[in-house]
Amino acid sequence: MFQRISNSWKLAKASAAVLSADKELMIFPALSAVMLVLVTAAFALPIILADSAREMLGGVASYVVGFLFYLVSYFVIFFCNSALVGAAMIRLRGGDPTVADGFRIASGKVGVIFGYALIAATVGMILRAIQERAGIIGRIVVGLIGMAWNLATFLVVPVLVVEDVNPIDAVKRSAALLKKTWGEQVIGGFSLGVIMGLATFLLILIFIPLIILAAGSQSPVLIGVVIGGFVISLLLLSLVNATLSGIYTAALYRFAAEGQVSKGFASDMVQDAFRPKH
Repeated sequence: MFQRISNSWKLAKASAAVLSADKELMIFPALSAVMLVLVTAAFALPIILADSAREMLGGVASYVVGFLFYLVSYFVIFFCNSALVGAAMIRLRGGDPTVADGFRIASGKVGVIFGYALIAATVGMILRAIQERAGIIGRIVVGLIGMAWNLATFLVVPVLVVEDVNPIDAVKRSAALLKKTWGEQVIGGFSLGVIMGLATFLLILIFIPLIILAAGSQSPVLIGVVIGGFVISLLLLSLVNATLSGIYTAALYRFAAEGQVSKGFASDMVQDAFRPKH
């Protein structure tokens, strides 16, 4: 347990070192978040109308709109993630990437990115349909299937970015790389999540007394400043988390597919991040 915690801190620090060299990498998850807000706003009315027409159309409209929403949302996420991973791969190979480099790489893969978004949207809708009709046990099963899907597709984005494969082969390649190199139990991604969770908890501990003091002052301006600072801090932490995850994924793919340990990542550190199932 303590060794895993130690490895998590090492991974976080190594990923942070790469982020420190290229802070502009946070632009990619920031753009993804903004575009997802716009996509959600654009689909809000169609989703409401589709739900209203559920009885008349037997739910067909709801599923169609839901599928389109999934498709567009996944495309936005995968496109921005591909740009992030592409830029991170340049840095991990000793280069000096720019934001334009990331978008250039993602734009060159737009076809396969859309194809993978189509696959992910289909899987998402199938799981949603099953979950809506299943009982408690069925929902548990769907949750397990979802976890297995996330595991199998863990390295899909770097595969799409680096290799010349179609979306289906990318999923197969991702699953094969993960199973071949580290086994099936992912520890690293969970560890980064725990670290970010602790950071969020500490942030809350810091701002709670500040909010209480601001409320006691009865100053609307001070209250607004403190709450605004808290929200901005949470958003920045979220961007850092998303960016570190992309860097982490790129480094792990490079180790798995190319047998190369990226700068800032010790070999034993990366191997210990994924402990094979016994």
